[in-house]
Amino acid sequence: MNNDLTGQLAQILTEHHDSLLEGWIAGMLSLMIRRDKVAESAIREQAARFLPLLAKTTKNGQSQDIDAPNWSEALQLLAEISQARVRQGFSSIETANFVFSLKEPIFSHLRTALGSDGQALAEQTMATSALFDKLGLYTIEVYQKTREQVIQRQQQELLELSTPVVQLWRNVLALPLIGTLDSARTQVVMESLLQKVVDTGASIAIIDITGVPTVDTLVAQHLLKTVAAARLMGADCIISGIRPQIAQTIVHLGVNLEEVTTKATLADAFVVALQRTGSSISYANHGK
Repeated sequence: MNNDLTGQLAQILTEHHDSLLEGWIAGMLSLMIRRDKVAESAIREQAARFLPLLAKTTKNGQSQDIDAPNWSEALQLLAEISQARVRQGFSSIETANFVFSLKEPIFSHLRTALGSDGQALAEQTMATSALFDKLGLYTIEVYQKTREQVIQRQQQELLELSTPVVQLWRNVLALPLIGTLDSARTQVVMESLLQKVVDTGASIAIIDITGVPTVDTLVAQHLLKTVAAARLMGADCIISGIRPQIAQTIVHLGVNLEEVTTKATLADAFVVALQRTGSSISYANHGK
């Protein structure tokens, strides 16, 4: 973009600030799927902050090159707005419309200023459109990256919630597993169990796989790794929930569980754990 085109855009942004801001906000509100006072207030505040930055940046030249140092402040604000819109539940298109909605008010002023010079109007319109397309794509890029981070964090939280370690008795922990046990989940399982062993000083950990649909070689290896890690922390493991089908599968796979105590049910494993820790449960005989 040459200096004449840069100057024209900067001049319009500076001299027509109020009318541009009004038209811009009206355009954004008309495209909103959900209308509420909080969202409208945020849009007005964000637009009022961005428009002066845009005028300042274009006035400094290099307005077409958003990678130039003078764009850093404006891009930082766009990034903050994009990140906030992810958390607020806006779509990527709604986020990009924050930038794209400013095009038409600017084009209107360009037509007024350059209407008598068709070539200048066409050049300025194309250059301005290209600039705002870059800014719009930037907001989408930031939005997508932020959204991916949010999804990854939610997945991690779900993994942690799906692997609760509970204390059944003094020195006895239980880890009920439900669903598929893959490498990522195994890491969470291992970290949760080991941390609980450290926190409680437990000497027995029961890993219950009643809710694990299938056990293949990889799942068995993950279980053995968890058992080995717990032993290094001073806790013996008992694996419960070994159904007949799973027992047959383990035998066919040739997985060696000889050094690991296994039980059919969690209740059976709990009895063994109590015996090993020197505890017992007495039942009062109330009679009939």
